[in-house]
Amino acid sequence: MNLKKLYLILPALIQWSKIDPVSAGALRQHDFLAALQTAPEPEIKLGPQGWTARVVDSLGFGRRNRRADPYKSLTQYKDDLVLRFTISNEAEARAIAGAANQLFLDVWSASNKSMDIRLSPHDLPLVLSFLPESMKNNYTPMMSNILDPIPQSRIEGQKTDTLFFGDYQPWNVILPWMKLLESMFPSYVELLTIGQTHEGRDIHALKVGASEEEDGKRRRADGEKRRTVIITGAAHAREWISVSTVNYLAYSIITGYAKNDKGIDAMVNNIDWIFIPTVNVDGYVYTWEKDRLWRKNRQPTNLAFCQGIDLDRAYDFHFDNSPQSAANPCSEMFPGNYAFQATESKAFVQWAETYTKNNSAKIIGLLDLHSYSQQILYPYSYSCDHPPPDLENLEELGIGLAKAIQVQSGERYEVAAACEGTGFASFPSTTGSGSMLDYFYAKLKVAWTYQIKLRDTGSYGFLLPKENIIPTGEEMLNLVKYFAQFVLDDGGPTFARARKNSPGSDEL
Repeated sequence: MNLKKLYLILPALIQWSKIDPVSAGALRQHDFLAALQTAPEPEIKLGPQGWTARVVDSLGFGRRNRRADPYKSLTQYKDDLVLRFTISNEAEARAIAGAANQLFLDVWSASNKSMDIRLSPHDLPLVLSFLPESMKNNYTPMMSNILDPIPQSRIEGQKTDTLFFGDYQPWNVILPWMKLLESMFPSYVELLTIGQTHEGRDIHALKVGASEEEDGKRRRADGEKRRTVIITGAAHAREWISVSTVNYLAYSIITGYAKNDKGIDAMVNNIDWIFIPTVNVDGYVYTWEKDRLWRKNRQPTNLAFCQGIDLDRAYDFHFDNSPQSAANPCSEMFPGNYAFQATESKAFVQWAETYTKNNSAKIIGLLDLHSYSQQILYPYSYSCDHPPPDLENLEELGIGLAKAIQVQSGERYEVAAACEGTGFASFPSTTGSGSMLDYFYAKLKVAWTYQIKLRDTGSYGFLLPKENIIPTGEEMLNLVKYFAQFVLDDGGPTFARARKNSPGSDEL
């Protein structure tokens, strides 16, 4: 996207937003902020249905190729169901984890209380044969037919006026949208390439931050290293709501800063925000073209018929590829044969290390968005036997984040250690070793690291209806505002002292 193309859409921009000629002239001088400030306030709204969304839609970004229907791939799962198995004790946890591991079942969600599994009705007797008597009738259908949610989840291909956040968007729509935002707000938005996928696609991110530069390096007013927060989505390709939410956060913060929102001003002036819609671009594209429920990346393994590595188990912190850890390439949780075998995980870490070194920056936060189950999880995921050195601080901020969501939307998010929230403490064969969360916290010394599992709690799972995109984005925006205020205040005096003495450790 260049300025020439923006000039081409200027008439539509003026018509839709009713910007006066003075504002239009400001636009021609490349001063978008001046145009925003002089536009009549009642006529311009920078929310999801504001003028930038309309401009995006005018370029065709909000329109759907009528031939494209990613849900057609779900017909291969016809009659499959999702069952929630209730877990009462350690023996039951080991039994259901063993069944999932040995039968290569598709685990949708796991906790210390339950496990959601997608399976064919024909496979149910075999699964039950692995379980103790206490579990054989202790399950509940969450989806009696996996095709049932499709009418609610389906992309509306016939509508040509759908705004960007009215639907889930494919990668070939998201990338031009990101380029457009960079072109419209060049003074504080930059499109980054943080690496390449196995199939050669660029992994893109939007960097949002405004500060004076010294010798090309962005610094705080007090001369300290520039603080950076990373927000990423869809390490697991099928978790579409995480992609839309990262985009919603980027859009809201970018346009909020343009409108001089005081809360967002402080966020953008003092922190660089890195928004990565998905590190797993190959997998995300594959969910649109071939298999809506694909989870891993698209990297070949030593078994030609079992492709892909779980990007969230491929990091070099307590990496585990033993037989008990779903090390078979056919497993949905296959971590690779060695740490950082996954192209995308390795590229992400290399970028993070280079970014901090070359930009005199310090990454202080990581919000890794997933779905589903409505949880806010903090380190560690590999084990509950070794709590992080600043456990109380992580818990306190986590509770605050959950409250920020509840205040905004009424939704409840559970706060827990990742080893508990994902069920890994009880499931030795689905261990959480090699996670992004643990690596960034322990190895890269990122103080405030959280994995956030978005809506819902299982009614739709990964097939969350598109009507949830904006509500999920809004509650996460409130969470991010709280997060920013917390870290800018260093968590208050008590937290500042605690963080000074325990900056994240790799001693375990």
